[in-house]
Amino acid sequence: MKEKKNQKFVRERGERELAKTIIKQVQDSTKELDQEVEDVIRLGRFSGGRKKTNESENEIAGGSGADYDKKRETG
Repeated sequence: MKEKKNQKFVRERGERELAKTIIKQVQDSTKELDQEVEDVIRLGRFSGGRKKTNESENEIAGGSGADYDKKRETG
């Protein structure tokens, strides 16, 4: 019986370590993606020596997309 408890403990510990590793990888990937999005916005905004803005930039940057469906329906 004691051996089963030890096996369970070892398995659960391994699962916790795996979960921590996966969480770290997701966090790292999220940081990389955030940086890439910022770079794309920055490059798009300053291409051609003039500042460009559009609705998708604002949505990506956290702007309001409340009117998105209305604009899409009306064309």
